[in-house]
Amino acid sequence: MTPFDASEHDAAALLARRSSVGDDVYEVLLSRLISLKIPPGARIGVDQLARELGVSQTPIRAALIRLETEGLVNKTHLVGFSAAPLPSRQRFEEIYQLRLLLEPYAAERAATALTAAGRAELAALAEAMARPSAEEAQLAYGKFANADARFHALIARVGGGELMAETLARLHTHMHLFRVLFHSRVTEEAIAEHARLLDALVAGDGPAARKAMASHIRQSLQRVAPILDTLDEGATPSGRLRLADSSNPPRRHA
Repeated sequence: MTPFDASEHDAAALLARRSSVGDDVYEVLLSRLISLKIPPGARIGVDQLARELGVSQTPIRAALIRLETEGLVNKTHLVGFSAAPLPSRQRFEEIYQLRLLLEPYAAERAATALTAAGRAELAALAEAMARPSAEEAQLAYGKFANADARFHALIARVGGGELMAETLARLHTHMHLFRVLFHSRVTEEAIAEHARLLDALVAGDGPAARKAMASHIRQSLQRVAPILDTLDEGATPSGRLRLADSSNPPRRHA
């Protein structure tokens, strides 16, 4: 069973069962942005969300500000919040070029620099991404994307330092990738690639970690390549949604 096999639940009910309202609102909005339920460029009404989720405007605004720092939301003076546009094809290609320069290097160094606590944290993130979720599919997918970003950020920080981690974080790479690939195949293949990378890191094998990271990034590019051509062709948000196939993601088999 995968996150995509889970039955859908009402977002307000999910929030009511959780302890941290601010984090829960963030996760709900993240899932909607990642899955393109809130399409690129769409305005995000604070009042409407507050009524829909049954919370005050305060956690809604806090979550939107957090998402703004992550590149998923834009705020315009006197207009309000809206979903950020998807990057152009050229932007995606430049992102991958930079990742291939930086992340394999960081992975090789991280293999010998990781502490026991760091290895445990990476393993926990990989396990969380692979673990089936009983939550609504879009929420589970958003959490997967978030854990994926944290997995890569930790490797970058340990192997390359704070500047490299900050540089990669400013690209908002992972969140945008998941926006164009809301599909169970992404999780299935990424889980296997993460496992190979984690094995090399835990073993302290720098060259193997470099190779595994480079392979993971190249395979990620292959997954997104068929969609890149659409990004500069004036495709509408609804067209992108169909390409992402978020309405009926196929199931992953054990």
